[in-house]
Amino acid sequence: MPTRDQILEALKVVIDPELHKDIVTLGMVRSIDIAETGAVNVTVSLTTPGCPIKGHFQSGVTNAVNALEGVTAVNVGFDVLTDAEKQGLQRTLGRNSGLPAGALAQVANVVCVGSGKGGVGKSTLTVNLAAALHAEGKKVGVLDADVWGYSIPRMLGLGGQRPSVNAERKILPLESHGIKVISIGFFLKEDEAVVWRGPMLHKALTQFLDDVAWGELDYLLIDLPPGTGDVSMTLSQLLPQATFMIVTTPQDVAQKVARRSAQMADKVNLEISAVVENMSGFTAPGGDHYPIFGEGGGQTLADELDVPLLGQVPLTMPLRAHADAGIPLVAVDPDDAAAQAIRHTARGLIAMAPAKPVSLPVLEVVQTGPPQPVGMSLPMAG
Repeated sequence: MPTRDQILEALKVVIDPELHKDIVTLGMVRSIDIAETGAVNVTVSLTTPGCPIKGHFQSGVTNAVNALEGVTAVNVGFDVLTDAEKQGLQRTLGRNSGLPAGALAQVANVVCVGSGKGGVGKSTLTVNLAAALHAEGKKVGVLDADVWGYSIPRMLGLGGQRPSVNAERKILPLESHGIKVISIGFFLKEDEAVVWRGPMLHKALTQFLDDVAWGELDYLLIDLPPGTGDVSMTLSQLLPQATFMIVTTPQDVAQKVARRSAQMADKVNLEISAVVENMSGFTAPGGDHYPIFGEGGGQTLADELDVPLLGQVPLTMPLRAHADAGIPLVAVDPDDAAAQAIRHTARGLIAMAPAKPVSLPVLEVVQTGPPQPVGMSLPMAG
């Protein structure tokens, strides 16, 4: 059975291809656990949740430890360096080392917005929540991960537009109402259907995280597809520090389905941060309120999950109309009942996870070699 010191010595052959130092010297080996059966568990700390060369470390650690006598299995896990650890590593390597920042290096908070079923207004809520956060002075981005049912481009008036590429060959997100946006819809003919299996989805989402120049953001909101499939599992692997916000309607059936999304998030170790109840009754132009979808489902789900109910957003005619027109309601009619509820939700999100100031420069691991052109795995229109 190898000792911890022998395993550390073996891991010195695993070199960070960008920093040209081994992961032991860089302090990236978080923990080593050796079981009596000979199984070895190694946790490696990455500099960014969406590190594009995670696979390099996975295979390197596995091969190095497997070569030791007595090892029967190797399990490699990942976490993320704390801000203090990143700063220490930066000081070790030299603050003026000219190291580039990874795509998510300057993103303070990543929030996945999901639901158990479609038709609960998740995308409408994501767009307006982003606009509400922007109105609160936050720098916000939206990643449209609903690959099959992408609707963010239309809701932000960006249909038919395509991103450009900067000098570093990174995709520049489009902007609307102060919100940075990327969507599979930008790389397809308008309203074209997406027929992909899991591996293609994984590759596209990895690109959206690694090859997009998000820059400095307080919040990156990720609009998930409904359900508990490949996209959610992929994002949990790429973004272990992200939180999960569940959207449901008051209806009893809807909140029971939403609970399945919560179970999925728990199984893949995504932190469930809050519940938002959408369609909390219809508010007529005269102010009368009608609980069309019932009452209490959001609070029931929040109580079951032991998380806060951040907001209850009523149905209003302007909320639907502005979504179709490509203009977030929050940005143009903040006095509308739905807009007020969404702004209340945004303030609750800020209070739960205040955006941290970004320290510059920030050390991140990036992919070596010449970057591949935009659209290397995404079908391009035209």
